[in-house]
Amino acid sequence: MNESPLISVCIPAYKRIDYLQKLLHSISIQTFKDYEVIITDDSPDDSVEKFVKSFNEIQSVYYYRNEKVLGTPENWNESIRRAKGIWIKLMHDDDWFESENSLMEFYNFLRKKPECNFIFSAHHNVSGDQIVKTVYLKSIGRFLLSQSPLNLFKKIYIGNPSCTLIKRDLNIFYDNRFKWVVDFEYFIRCLKTRGYGYINLPLINIGLNDEQVTKFSFRVPEIEIPENQLLIEKSGVGILRNINVYDYYWRYYRNLKVRSESDIKKYYSEPLHPLLKQMINFQKKIALNILKVGVISKLLMTINYFYSLLRKT
Repeated sequence: MNESPLISVCIPAYKRIDYLQKLLHSISIQTFKDYEVIITDDSPDDSVEKFVKSFNEIQSVYYYRNEKVLGTPENWNESIRRAKGIWIKLMHDDDWFESENSLMEFYNFLRKKPECNFIFSAHHNVSGDQIVKTVYLKSIGRFLLSQSPLNLFKKIYIGNPSCTLIKRDLNIFYDNRFKWVVDFEYFIRCLKTRGYGYINLPLINIGLNDEQVTKFSFRVPEIEIPENQLLIEKSGVGILRNINVYDYYWRYYRNLKVRSESDIKKYYSEPLHPLLKQMINFQKKIALNILKVGVISKLLMTINYFYSLLRKT
């Protein structure tokens, strides 16, 4: 094994031994062998440490117990910081490789497309041992991503971080201020490098379970509101010129029943931009039961979007 392996498989772990065992086994059977495994452990006990020390199916495993609990996504960043590989293959501990050739498929692709710094694959969504859905990047998704990374606001076409492979020397980390929008905010920055590569094969199994952070965050105002407001502050209000970004914020305000600026101020103290104020003021003139009718909401959003174009940011 080279001192600097080609791929670092980075696993931010937290207690879940059964999931971790499945993931490590899927790594141990890979036909591609030029990798290391980095495990950063956020667990409150030594259960993961004991398991990793007893797991002898992989030679190049490096275990690190975090001195203090880092949480999501800083534990992801810690595993990336510890990596020595040329490429970073982040794997959540409840996901695993679809077959023994998964890493080889990533390797074959990066050899054919050396201009790509960011690669992702199709994936299976799996509940228990059952494939719920196989997710491919369709033609419309490819077109939208080729036009602008901001079109990820329409749909997270990339899947989750376990589907990705990224050059380590890009030095891109997850923003630890986010939990709800952390994936696609990171993906947008990755796509702004030198383009992306997509593998139209399901190489990763994404485990669906009730312990995932997004399930605790969905439609929770104290999480979604400050993160979405911080996101637009970080990205710049100019992103609202993209209709898919505009629609995202329209739906976010509608779904959380934001009817006034004071509803935002409960969770986020920074001033609200005039474009967002006018969006909220437009929505509050419409009854919520009407606003939630999809076709009506989309029509009203489109009208309001073109009206917003007449305003200066």
